[in-house]
Amino acid sequence: MKKERTNKLSCERARAFPIEKALATLGHFPTKTSDKEAWFLSPFRSETQASFKVSKKLNRWYDHGAGKGGNVIDLICLINKFSVSEALKFIVQDQTFFSFQQQPVIKTKRDKGLQILHTRSLRNCSLLKYLAERRISIAIASMYCYEVHYLHKGRRYFAIGLKNDSGGWELRNKYYKNSSSPKDISHIKNGHKKLIITEGMFDLLSILDSTKNLESEYDFLVLNSTAFLKKAINVIDGYNHIDLYLDNDSTGKETTQKFIKFSNKCKDISGQYLGFKDINEWLIYTA
Repeated sequence: MKKERTNKLSCERARAFPIEKALATLGHFPTKTSDKEAWFLSPFRSETQASFKVSKKLNRWYDHGAGKGGNVIDLICLINKFSVSEALKFIVQDQTFFSFQQQPVIKTKRDKGLQILHTRSLRNCSLLKYLAERRISIAIASMYCYEVHYLHKGRRYFAIGLKNDSGGWELRNKYYKNSSSPKDISHIKNGHKKLIITEGMFDLLSILDSTKNLESEYDFLVLNSTAFLKKAINVIDGYNHIDLYLDNDSTGKETTQKFIKFSNKCKDISGQYLGFKDINEWLIYTA
């Protein structure tokens, strides 16, 4: 009887946790919100118009597209494909998810910046689902990226992270593109004289996923911002051959031409994904 009562209390306390906070921890954020309700893109289905409603007053959710709803435990069971007991065990044991206590916004002395809390190997199901949507294999992403948990404006988030040369992180999840200070390029050295340059982490991951074993032939350089052009130019001096996989927009084209003007060792590869904004968009379309 005592054990049953403990489980019942655990369920009651878990149901009291705000659904909106649970969704944020799982990597889902509202497209619009008010004092009474919040609307999300469904965490269960692919959609472009938000049909997933959370009632803040009742702390209940309803997916209008799927025709079903429930409490926060039901939500975790559906997203992670858990039984109720597995969901409760997950809540109790994984402190990176959330605690039973409804924690207030964390106040820090420097609330303006972004603070990295901890990193670990990629394993959050929302991030793995996001990689699948971008047509990136977990094996490839895990070679260069980590699951990064961070604090921003007093609230906790997590994302796929690529570390840069100065110790900062480029952070991506389905809803946010962020970074921590200091900003810099990410130069991945494999000991070769050939180099691949991309603008962002997903460009690099797309190249690695579409062409196997490139690390046995190339070093890699992710700009993380075209503002680091001059710094990248200093790096390419040590290479005999440089492939440029930059975006097919005006900024990407302009940056490509600056690289080529600096060195005839640079080769524009953007024709491979002509008609697409970048190589990841091309990979998603052709996969």
